[in-house]
Amino acid sequence: MALVRSALALFVTAALAAPLYAQGPAATPPMGWNSWNHFRDKVDDKTIRATADAMVSSGMRDAGYVYVNIDDTWEGERDAQGNIQANSKFPDMKALADYVHSKGLKLGIYSSPGAKTCAKYEGSLNHEEQDARTYAAWGIDYLKYDLCGLREQMKASPSPEAAHKIMVDAYIKMRDALKASGRPIVYSLCQYGNDAVWEWGTEVGGNLWRTTGDISDKYASMSAIGFSQAGLARFAGPGHWNDPDMLEVGNGGMNTEEYRTHMSLWAILAAPLLAGNDLATMTPETVALLTNRGVIAIDQDKAGRQGDRVWAEGPVEVWIRPLADGSKAVGIFNRHPGPLSPTVDLAKLGLSGKKARDVWEAKEITLASTYKERIPGHGVVLLRVAK
Repeated sequence: MALVRSALALFVTAALAAPLYAQGPAATPPMGWNSWNHFRDKVDDKTIRATADAMVSSGMRDAGYVYVNIDDTWEGERDAQGNIQANSKFPDMKALADYVHSKGLKLGIYSSPGAKTCAKYEGSLNHEEQDARTYAAWGIDYLKYDLCGLREQMKASPSPEAAHKIMVDAYIKMRDALKASGRPIVYSLCQYGNDAVWEWGTEVGGNLWRTTGDISDKYASMSAIGFSQAGLARFAGPGHWNDPDMLEVGNGGMNTEEYRTHMSLWAILAAPLLAGNDLATMTPETVALLTNRGVIAIDQDKAGRQGDRVWAEGPVEVWIRPLADGSKAVGIFNRHPGPLSPTVDLAKLGLSGKKARDVWEAKEITLASTYKERIPGHGVVLLRVAK
């Protein structure tokens, strides 16, 4: 019992003492949409315009989603001066950016520090400053910078230390190029958590950094990624976020309870919320999942303190995130495929007798000394507990 209380106290103390990094273009975790999870190489100008329209009409923009991000396969050839051109799928990138901006949204783009991207399109190697100037001229607001194309060079290096330096130097080079462009551009490091990026992502200018491999629209993938974030809270803060990858909500591979777990866990983790579904064909249920204001308020809490796991027993885990107003976001997760009624000693966690709001059920409750309610398989109870 004392051990649980001590662990919780240490976590909360560390969270409260976590440095609030300088405010920048990602003072709270970025919210928006990315083309890759659903459209992959089928993304084009028409898709981006339709997505921007749907982000407004669905209420997602008003809920906080603002970035419309083009992933890989937009790139064309370079002109005689070495300037990157979009391919035929994107006939006028500046006009597209103007359209997205006219909707009160922002446009993101993708590149790699290597010669080629993951999909073997043109990367930014030796053209970093040129590309950053082009992005700024187009009106780009967000860059996802994917390690893929640099891997061969890293593999050929004589030591792990040399490979690490190649990677870090490449990210610093684009950081400096973006800064020199004169336009505020969110800088997203996509290098899959290699070399404990959370320890140095801030130093190379990252506003967010991927901490894991790619997510897929399966509970096993989402849960393995999300729950593996335990212990990383101290590396996140306003302007600099751990990124467990994009959302799969609405793509059809999980059920409602699993998607609620996805949203709840990402909110407790102060993770970027980048939808990855087809916004133009969303069901009302998907809209409700993505735009739940209580969940978004937790994710976007201005203090920027990432949550962490404070208790576990078998497949049941409790995660807590301290919030700016002194309240706490509490997630009770059932990782078992069938329903469970766990006994969680709330008194040990300092939560008994507190007023709370069940976020998904939208009801007010008072917490007893223990929590013993049925939680669906792969489900969650998300509470906002008053101080």
